[in-house]
Amino acid sequence: MRGLRPAEPDPALRWGLSLPAPSASVTRLIGARACRSIGQGALVTVFSLYARHLGWGAALIGAVFAAGMLFNATLAGALGPLSDRLGRKYFLLGYEALSAAACLVALAGAAREPLAAAAIIGGFGRGSNGAAGAFAPVEQSWIAGLLSGRALGRILSINAATGFFGMAAGALLAGQMGATRLIFLLPLLGSLAGAALISATPDPPRPPVISAGHEAATIAGERRRLWQLAGLNLLNGTGIGLAGPFVTWWFAARFGASPAAIGPAMALAYGAAGTSSLLAGRAGSRFGMINTILLMRGLALAAFLVMPFMPSFALAAGAFILRSGLNSGTAGARQAMALGLVRSNRRGLAASINMLSVQLPRAVSPAFAGLIFATGALALPFVLAAAFQGAYLLLYPLLFTRATAEPMGPPRSKDA
Repeated sequence: MRGLRPAEPDPALRWGLSLPAPSASVTRLIGARACRSIGQGALVTVFSLYARHLGWGAALIGAVFAAGMLFNATLAGALGPLSDRLGRKYFLLGYEALSAAACLVALAGAAREPLAAAAIIGGFGRGSNGAAGAFAPVEQSWIAGLLSGRALGRILSINAATGFFGMAAGALLAGQMGATRLIFLLPLLGSLAGAALISATPDPPRPPVISAGHEAATIAGERRRLWQLAGLNLLNGTGIGLAGPFVTWWFAARFGASPAAIGPAMALAYGAAGTSSLLAGRAGSRFGMINTILLMRGLALAAFLVMPFMPSFALAAGAFILRSGLNSGTAGARQAMALGLVRSNRRGLAASINMLSVQLPRAVSPAFAGLIFATGALALPFVLAAAFQGAYLLLYPLLFTRATAEPMGPPRSKDA
């Protein structure tokens, strides 16, 4: 027995502090997310302020955000399933090219129509946490295909945390640079660096083909779970779109806050989200993903509900930081739960439906929020957003508790 070597531990569980150790490919993909997130954090902090300085009203800003989210949702619905069949790499390289082109348009001038088109295509000001915009389902399914089942939630939490920390760095840089045209250099450089990392990452092999008999026996259950996920996400997406894109605009309109004040607050919010994302990954392994998500989002909802009624910028920013840290920190855990609803050969489809069902209501609700804000009702969109997210929170465990109890994968023989 002395000559026998101990079993090699799962490399996904060897990265210090019991965190997973990603492969070289996963590390490059997370690195590309970090590069994107810096520019995204800068633009989510100052883009609406930049547009405001150019004379754009709240209704126009809301319409541009809505159109951009609709563009994302429409594209995302097709990209995930296509990448299941055609591969992932060149789709992500295409995203980086689109993003870089949008930044070049914004750097070239401040004319309203070209800038609005660039904002719609490039996702300016929407803060995707470093994700690849409409191509995020491709990114998520690529990472998920490189991981074992028990590592998925924790690696996706690390992936989300990396994006949040990058967003924090971008917000700090935006606070120093201000709402100027040069801010678009940050996402441009991020796209170029991300493209270099993706180019060095080999395209993953296609998922295995499942036999027709088993496909017919299991696809109905997967389809049902995905429809239930989509219905649940409609509530969450509506709540996000009603207030999320307007937070920095609201700080300026309500308290007269400047980019120098808003930037550090946004950086703290993203830093808190990154830290809580790492904690959520560890807590989910110990207490269960569903319990972790419910606790963190419940506390976040309470902070979000009191935020619009705070009498000062400091108190409102504090509530926003608490809410962002707890709410956004569950992003990786929720992605893992959604991808776990289907088998590995359909994760691109699951990621697309997950994103599409959030983005569609997010595409509509900012336009309504902009109209409400334009009337001077600065608290009402936040109250409505909290109501939708509260309903989402109540229904969430009903879907995933039932889904995790259902078996997936090929049926085992009686002799197994």
